[in-house]
Amino acid sequence: MHATSRVIATNQLGPHKDVARRVARALDHPLRKPVAAHTREAFERARAWYEQQGGGRRPLILDAGCGVGLSTRQLAARFDDHLVIGVDRSADRLSRAHGEVGGNALLVRADLVDFWRLALASGWQPARHYLLYPNPYPKSAHLKQRWHGHPVLPVILALGGRLELRSNWRLYVEEFALALHQVTGVAAPVEPFVPGERYLTPFERKYHLSGQSLWRLAADLPHAPQLVPGVSQEVN
Repeated sequence: MHATSRVIATNQLGPHKDVARRVARALDHPLRKPVAAHTREAFERARAWYEQQGGGRRPLILDAGCGVGLSTRQLAARFDDHLVIGVDRSADRLSRAHGEVGGNALLVRADLVDFWRLALASGWQPARHYLLYPNPYPKSAHLKQRWHGHPVLPVILALGGRLELRSNWRLYVEEFALALHQVTGVAAPVEPFVPGERYLTPFERKYHLSGQSLWRLAADLPHAPQLVPGVSQEVN
């Protein structure tokens, strides 16, 4: 079976020259953005579910930007002794029918930037953390909208656990690897990735079946709140 998908077009010839500067800024300046009320409420519901399900005794998986939640369902089935929380900002995507969500999984509509910050402030330590096919924002001018160019990067890395990023744009993964090394000192290889018979996301399926190359980075990170500037301050 074949599929079609648009190949990423970019005006970059290699990793963005401003990655290091953006990362340094994120490390030096606390993220002052107030937490949205709807995300705070969503996080409190997620925290209540997590604690009711044995949070702290069962390993946690965060599926960040889970889209329609297929990846959350797949991860919950694959790691049935874990608790899996999938987070996406789109109510429409989360409402699409892809079968029952397992009893060890929860889908949450929330702003990821705020959700990550609340998770870190609450002491969550995910065993696994997935960033599956994030929006690449391929124009050079949009670096700050990629996760490694965003002020929230130190929070993402401070949560710790086995962080796995997948993308169909090699430059995105290469840039993330540079940012990861700058923040943590961890050198994670950028590897070609061929999915198995069960695709984690619809994008993974579409890209693979249309012949696009897929790329992956995985790194085992310690829980390190001290990476975040102003971490001792309360998240407002």
